[in-house]
Amino acid sequence: MFVAVCFIGGNMAGTVEASNSDQAIGESGRADVIVHDGKFDNPATESVLITPLTGALDRGAADRAAADVTTAMKALPEVASVSDPLPSHDGGALLVRVTMSGDPETAQDRVGKLRDATAGVQRAHPELRVEETGGESIGQAMDDTLGKDFQRAEFLSLPVTFAILIVAFGALIAAGVPVLLALSSVAAALGLSTLASHLVPSTDTTASVILLIGMAVGVDYSLFYLRREREERAKGRQHLDAVEIAAETSGHAVVVSGVAVTIAMAGLFLAGDVVFSSLAVGSILVVLVSVIGSLTVLPALLSKLGRWIDRPRVPLLWRLTRPRGAAEGQSRFWSFILRPALRRPAATLAVSVLALLALAAPALTMRLSFPGMEDLPRTTPAMQAYDRLVKAYPSTGTVHTVAVRVPAGQLDATKAALTELAKTAAADPLFAPLDEAPDIEVSADGKVAVLDVATPFAGRSEEAKESLTRLREVMVPQTVGKVPGVVAGHDAAVGGFVGADVDYAGHVKEKLPLVMGFVLVLTFLVMAFTFRSVIVAVTSIGLNMLSAGASYGLVVLIFQGTWAEGILGFKSMDAVVSWLPLFLFVVLFGLSMDYHVFVVSRIREAVRQGMSTRDAVAHGITGSAGVVTSAAIVMVAVFSIFATLSTVDMKQLGVGLAAAILLDATIIRAVVLPSLMTLLGNANWWAPRFMRRREVPPAPAPVVEGELVGAGR
Repeated sequence: MFVAVCFIGGNMAGTVEASNSDQAIGESGRADVIVHDGKFDNPATESVLITPLTGALDRGAADRAAADVTTAMKALPEVASVSDPLPSHDGGALLVRVTMSGDPETAQDRVGKLRDATAGVQRAHPELRVEETGGESIGQAMDDTLGKDFQRAEFLSLPVTFAILIVAFGALIAAGVPVLLALSSVAAALGLSTLASHLVPSTDTTASVILLIGMAVGVDYSLFYLRREREERAKGRQHLDAVEIAAETSGHAVVVSGVAVTIAMAGLFLAGDVVFSSLAVGSILVVLVSVIGSLTVLPALLSKLGRWIDRPRVPLLWRLTRPRGAAEGQSRFWSFILRPALRRPAATLAVSVLALLALAAPALTMRLSFPGMEDLPRTTPAMQAYDRLVKAYPSTGTVHTVAVRVPAGQLDATKAALTELAKTAAADPLFAPLDEAPDIEVSADGKVAVLDVATPFAGRSEEAKESLTRLREVMVPQTVGKVPGVVAGHDAAVGGFVGADVDYAGHVKEKLPLVMGFVLVLTFLVMAFTFRSVIVAVTSIGLNMLSAGASYGLVVLIFQGTWAEGILGFKSMDAVVSWLPLFLFVVLFGLSMDYHVFVVSRIREAVRQGMSTRDAVAHGITGSAGVVTSAAIVMVAVFSIFATLSTVDMKQLGVGLAAAILLDATIIRAVVLPSLMTLLGNANWWAPRFMRRREVPPAPAPVVEGELVGAGR
């Protein structure tokens, strides 16, 4: 009922999308707002490029092809106007610009007719290359490519998750319960997020993140419950008693984990970016719904199902996965893995930490950038045509947008200043020569003027960034900045891809320490008061920082170089996507806490039962290994699917998340954590007096050779 009300109510309320002003970052953001305020009529445009298949261009044949393009396009109701053919500077190409009619927002749905017309001209002129490109053609091609990618990802993620859970439980119903909880949590959170968008505007990525986080935590929380309930039944408990014990132990871990994930995601609000704020809202909602479901519906469902939870059984898998009383989890494999950490904790800790630090070291050379046109897959004809267009007409490539708020009575002076700016830039080698007279657009009310200034260099190149700096710091102040009432950088702002790239990377670098500090401090407080131990809180943060750092280093190692291009099918952008470090940190910190809380809870429980720290570590990690391994395999499998998508940003996200979870569930939880806790001994549970005032002290543990005797004093 709750899920239905949330989902239906949310759809009825509708979604409030983030506006341009909401998403404005830096000077490029101000330029976007100025352009938006001008309310320009910007129709969709396409370009038809005519080039030779080999050798020099036959101008006569090209003119005839251009005339056929003009005739074919003018006959279409989707076309408003067609420009005269424009030759390139070197005479090697001919360009026909086509302006589409109707709403630009729907132009992508109608561009197919133009492409069909272009294909018809190509068939009539086989001696030439006649091809169409433009924002709408590229958008349609990329939507088709990415649509197939995401359909494949969605099609694979659920079956893969279900298959892994069948292997983990050996029973179909037990495998289906985590998927059911996760999907219901996602459905409810999607509805709630549309309601929340009336307070915090939503973005296109919110639903995807809700699905990603919801599947991860929903499956994790169910696994915690189911494993503990089965373990208690194997010890001889009655079914309801087993469910109650699971609620008391694993339920407590779920609440703490949910709070930790919520805190991590809340840190995104400090980024001062509506995209991150929207992601924070969606993530927090799906985590809280998952926690509520784990505390209510999940134990109720387990109580109702009884022993049917273990039916129908998969014969071979059931024999391998069913718990065996007190020996549950005490496998020879995990005992072998833990042996170095328990016998030689100092050496094991030193070697493992040094290995993780070495893996994290490349993160020090991380460069941030937006993916540009050069990073899109070149498998589509539209992108191949775009490359030839930019080569023949450099002014159609990377463009800086100079947007000016025109003071009252200064329109002529502003236009003159922009004309001077265009001519000055055209004479500078950092900018493209003018193919035609400067095109200065003025809004209908005369209050906004816009000029595009092109550079022949790729958007992420140092030359493009240098051209941006020269525009902002020299050319604009010396021309438009001298118009009375215009302040360069404020009333006259430079935007475009390069400006947005530079501004956003600076924004992330500025906000990342603030977000990290917020997450670390609040996580420390939650962990300290949950486990009544300052040491556990400090080590929790340290281990998660190691995991995140190693993930950063691995992403840099893979994507800032070229050695993995053939393996993962991408073209290196020699940088990490600007938004990734901030988003990756909070997601990894939150999800890593799932495992950490669960494992440390089992260790602390064993200590309270009178075990030594070393024995408790062995008992807690081997007893939780099945849960952590199963949950990690699910997440690594789902995240790895993202690494198969076509765009480099999704590949980086998939690799970063999968690598971090894999490292966290293996090296961190099976090597670093046990060696550190064994080395610290009783000191693990130290806390100031005010924190343990209401805490029952753990039973005294026997002193074991190698532990820090009296370290808890």
